[in-house]
Amino acid sequence: MVELTLLHWIYVVMVLVILGVMIMRKDTIIPCILGVFLLGLAGTKTILGGTKAVFDSFIVAGTELLGIIVVISCIVAMSKLLEEIGANRLMVTPFKKFIKGPDIAFWFIGIVMLLVSWFFWPSPATALVGAVLLPVALRVGLPAIGVAMAINLFGHGLALSTDFVIQGAPTITATAAGVPVEAVMVKGIPLFFVMGIVTIITAYIMLRRDMKNGKLEKPMMDETVVEEVQETRGIAKFAAFLVPIAFLLDIVAMVMFQLRGGDATSLIGGTAVLIMIIICVVEYKQNALDKITQYIRDGFMFGMEIFGPIIPIAAFFYMGEVSPLQAVLGEGALPAGSQGILSDMGSALASVVPMNRPVAASIEMVVGAITGLDGSGFSGMSLAGSLAKVFGTAIHGSIPVLAALGQIGAIWVGGGTIVPWGLIPAAAICRVLPMDLARRNFIPVVIGLVVTTIVAMFLI
Repeated sequence: MVELTLLHWIYVVMVLVILGVMIMRKDTIIPCILGVFLLGLAGTKTILGGTKAVFDSFIVAGTELLGIIVVISCIVAMSKLLEEIGANRLMVTPFKKFIKGPDIAFWFIGIVMLLVSWFFWPSPATALVGAVLLPVALRVGLPAIGVAMAINLFGHGLALSTDFVIQGAPTITATAAGVPVEAVMVKGIPLFFVMGIVTIITAYIMLRRDMKNGKLEKPMMDETVVEEVQETRGIAKFAAFLVPIAFLLDIVAMVMFQLRGGDATSLIGGTAVLIMIIICVVEYKQNALDKITQYIRDGFMFGMEIFGPIIPIAAFFYMGEVSPLQAVLGEGALPAGSQGILSDMGSALASVVPMNRPVAASIEMVVGAITGLDGSGFSGMSLAGSLAKVFGTAIHGSIPVLAALGQIGAIWVGGGTIVPWGLIPAAAICRVLPMDLARRNFIPVVIGLVVTTIVAMFLI
């Protein structure tokens, strides 16, 4: 076993500090930056080296995350274009005829939200699905809080925690855990769907019970909402046909050519950009050059707004791996034989603590959930991946399964299902109070987390 150095203990202490800050629902950027500075100070034994390490760690983390930031920015840019020309509504409108009652409305809206979120990210999908399908659901008797639950649980819960298409969540988790992205996605499938099925069915049963008992009053919005009728333009019809066909072809290509991870992400991102160019040229003609610049700028502003705070956080947790640490502090930062701070700590933990699968799974889930208390599920996934590496090494278990478990905890709590400050988009589009939506989701999500953790104990 490699002898633990000052670097190891600084890392462990700062992880505990960061967890404490998260429990207090405060942002963790300052302690993460401080942790990098202290690691740099210990590794180089100079203040100059510690200061340089802060910036260098940002570069390393930014390089790791750049692909995901770019693809999400491109997807959002395309979504803004589709919204402006009216194609987004046209793409969802045909589904209205299938909604005949409150039960169908809940599941139909949820499934549409799941599919749209996989391809367009939950934030733009919330506005799209909510604006189009909310009036229909209200007219067939589903309360606004039920629509908000369906949008929220299927989108910011199941879709964001799986993220099979854009692969933003598993990329961050897998990178921190030091395993391939496809390993987290494939090994995590049983956990992803146990969590989704248990949580959503529980939420649906509780919603129907309260509707039957008259505990949910019909909101005033039911009487006042008026569905917008917009003139369908030719370009909207063209885009509404082009976009699903293009992404369907992407899925076929992924299967035929076995594209995974970064290759699949590149295909999705490139498709989004090419679609933007085609639609802009057809719609704006000589102004296409200026308009596409506007959409790209808006998309990247969204991407940096979401991921800007994540880079300093990921910068610290990536330092637990060999390559990022050596990129920042140099080849001689770690002792001979070291497999990285996280792996070394896992080996040390296994030798002194009776670590087993139930303990590892429980701690992984609890820590993942705690990291989500700041309302940003992505900010905690680096820690979830890092701990998966520690615990997986300690118990000789499956690191990808543990990483997927931590990802589920971080996303379902922080992605926006049970913390009021994280589920504002779904609450706002349905005009319900965020606290009411959080209370509705709380019991189903907690039940889902507990059941998923128990299942994970047998899969690690």
